[in-house]
Parts: sequence; C-alpha cells; structure tokens
Amino acid sequence: MPESIGNSNRISREYIDSLRIETRYMDAVSPALDFTLYGETFSSPIMTAALSHLDGFMFPGAAEALARGARDADAVLWYGMAEAEEIERLAATGARMIEIIKPYADRDEIYRRIEHAEKTGLLAVGIDIDHAFGPEGGPDFVHGIEMKALTTAELASLCRASKLPLIVKGVLSAWDAERCLSAGARGLVLSHHNNRIEYALPPLALLPEIAGMAGGTPLFVDCEIQTGMDAFKALALGAKGVCIGRPLMTAIRENPETGARDYLVRARGQLAKAMAFTGSSDLGHIDPNVIHIR
Repeated sequence: MPESIGNSNRISREYIDSLRIETRYMDAVSPALDFTLYGETFSSPIMTAALSHLDGFMFPGAAEALARGARDADAVLWYGMAEAEEIERLAATGARMIEIIKPYADRDEIYRRIEHAEKTGLLAVGIDIDHAFGPEGGPDFVHGIEMKALTTAELASLCRASKLPLIVKGVLSAWDAERCLSAGARGLVLSHHNNRIEYALPPLALLPEIAGMAGGTPLFVDCEIQTGMDAFKALALGAKGVCIGRPLMTAIRENPETGARDYLVRARGQLAKAMAFTGSSDLGHIDPNVIHIR
C-alpha cells in the first residue's frame, strides 16, 4: 500500500476540499474582518503557524522575515521551539507573538519558558502536547531534549502559574479537549502537527463537536490551511482563527522581504471574498449552514 494513503496532510487537504459552500447575495454587505484575541485587535483571523528553527531549515534571518511579515500584515505571529534570544529577537520586530513550548520532560524548563514569555511581553503562550512520543512510541527527543506527556493535573498547574493566556496545541479529540478545558486552557489548537500520526482525523472534521463543548474558549486550526477560503470553512465550522505554515515558508524563500506579508494579505482578501459571497457581514455572523459536507 502506498505510504501516501495514510498521510494525514493528504487526508486533511481532501477533507477541506470536499466542503462546499452556498452563496447568499441578498442583503449582503462588504464584510468586516477585524479580529480580537486576548484583548488585542488584528486585521483578520488568519495568522502564521507555530513554525520552528526557520533559520536552520531555510536561511539566516528567515524567522525574522516571518515575524516582519506578520507585523506588516497586522497578523498574529505564532512561533515554536526556540531559545530565549530568538524569542526576544522576534518579539522586538513588533509582531504580536504567541510562543508554543514543547512538553519538556524537565518540567522546570516549561515554567522557565512561560516566565520568559511573560517578561518578554508576548500576547499568549502555549504548550504542545503532541510531541510527547517519538516514532516508536517511546519518549520523543527534539534536538536531543527529552519530552514527556502531560497529565491533566500538570496542565492545570501550568495554567494557574501563567500570567498569560495558556493555549494547548495538538488537540485532536473531544477526550483531550475536555481535559484541557477542565484544566483551564484559554485556547486549543486542533492539529495533527504535519502528519505526526498517520490516518489522523482532519481538524475541521472535529471542529463542530469541540466547538460545542468549548463555550467561549477560542479554537484555532492548522494543518493544510492554505488560503482564505480554507480559513472561511474553518471559521464557519467553529474556529476563532487559523494558522498558515508551509505556504509562508515558500513565500519567504521566494521573497524574503515581503513574501510573508503579501501571502497573508492575499489570504485576507480571499477570506473577505468568501464572506461577502455568503452574506457574512463580520466574523461573528458566519452561518455554519453555508457549509455543506458532501
């Protein structure tokens, strides 16, 4: 059987593409895309994904190119595993930033990084729960550092300790969502983290169920979100915001100066079109019934 059969990225892409929309032109208006998150307002709910190690994977300065692009597009910058100096450098660009921290087996390291995020003045901080295990089911090691699965009690302790909103990334079941919400998480990212496990449910397939139990807790989605139309589908199904990852890496590689900004601005325009064509006057008035699952 070809490896691609169970590839979760492919499964997610096919699911997103299977969703159809109905149009609603009567009484429609040009939409407002203003997006408020944790007390701050941005130009749209389309954000960067929590990419990591861009300077090593791509070229020196790639991470700052992403941060500047988010800043110039008035979008939220998410970023993943990084040393304190890099987090400070990215924050210094003026981008409003959410740092996602790995589930370090050394729990003190998690608390140290949360404290650093607070001192750096970030918008929020998060914990990645899906890097706990490696390819053979044992503890994961990221750049030689051991990871370990969180307990609900440990997550509750982190939520209480953080002065910033604490988000959990890697939720892909009502099971995890219920436990994270009960622990006090202030946001959930539905994600299979770029095919960390094969045959994963597409995040959008789980959105309605988890949105029904989340109350006012914001839900975010990544994995194969590439366009403003993808974003619209996620928002209609219950997401507060979406995160674009690999397409931004390509945009930065092709144009380090303005590639990320241009991509985010273009995606924002695509979202505005989808909202206008479906009678969605603003982000609070997207009717989930415009989405049809064939």
